[in-house]
Amino acid sequence: MVPKIVCFGETLWDIFPDKKVIGGAPLNVALRLHSLGDQVRIISSIGNDVDGENLLAYLKEQHLSTDAIQMDAKLPTGNVQVHLDSHNTASYTISEPVAWDHITISQDDIEQIQLSDAFIYGSLSCRKSTSKNTLLTYLSHAKFKVFDANLRTPFYTLQAIVELMNLADLIKLNDEELEEISQFLGIETNSIEGQITQLAVITRTDHICITLGANGAIMYTNSAFYRSQGYKVVVKDTVGAGDSFLATLIHQFVLKIPPQTALDFSCAMGSLVASKNGANAYVSSEEISIIQAK
Repeated sequence: MVPKIVCFGETLWDIFPDKKVIGGAPLNVALRLHSLGDQVRIISSIGNDVDGENLLAYLKEQHLSTDAIQMDAKLPTGNVQVHLDSHNTASYTISEPVAWDHITISQDDIEQIQLSDAFIYGSLSCRKSTSKNTLLTYLSHAKFKVFDANLRTPFYTLQAIVELMNLADLIKLNDEELEEISQFLGIETNSIEGQITQLAVITRTDHICITLGANGAIMYTNSAFYRSQGYKVVVKDTVGAGDSFLATLIHQFVLKIPPQTALDFSCAMGSLVASKNGANAYVSSEEISIIQAK
C-alpha cells in the first residue's frame, strides 16, 4: 500500500545568517514523507508575493502537490529567523502576522482528510483563531490524528497543548516538552517511562513517542515500551531533524512495521538529517543502512 498522509500548518522560509531555505515543521514532514514514497497533501497558506511564488516553485520541483496551499491576498508568506548556538542547535524568531495564520476551511480538504491514513498537526498553527478553528474542524474528520507539539515560545499555553493532545491518537514530544507538560499536569515522577504512562492515561492516547536528542527516542505503543539509543553523528544543524524523524515514524507506523524496527529506522533518519545542512537534505536508504550497521 501507499500511505496517504495529510499535514496541516505552517509553510515558510527559514532565514539563516548566510542563506534562506524552505521550512515549517508540517512542510518538512510532508517533504520527507513524499521522499519516502507516500501520497502527501500539505494544507497551508502563503502570501501573494515573491516568497510565496518561490515556495510553490520549489514544491513543484519536488513534485509535491500544492493543491491544498491557499494564497492570501493581504498577508505575506511566513518566515523564521534561525539562530544556531555553539553546538549548532537551532532557536527561532517567528514572524507574524502571516498567511499560514489564516488557513480557511475547504470541502476538498475535508474529503481528502477522510480518505487519509494519518493527519499530522502541531501547536504553532493554533496561535491565531482562523487556522485554529480550521484545524479543529479538520480533526473531527480524521481517522488517525498525530500531534507534534513543536512548542515555540510565546505562541502556546500549556492548557491549549493539553487540549490538542486530548484529540490525538499519537503524540510526539521531545524530552524537554515532556518535562514541561508533566510539571503542568502534576505528574511527579522523574522517570520518562512513568511520565509517559501517566500522560497516556490523562490524554487517553495509546501511542506516545519522545525524542531524546543525541540519545535516540522512546516509543510507547499499546502499553509496551521500545527504545532506540540513537546514532552518533557530527551535527551540522538540528533544523528539521525531528520533523524527518516523525515523518519516517508515521510512514512506518501506517505500514505496520514492527515498533522497534520503525523506531531505529526513524532515529537513523533524524540523525542523518542533523548531520547535513538544512531540514530537507537528501538521505539515501544506503546511508541509513550504513549508519545502522555501525
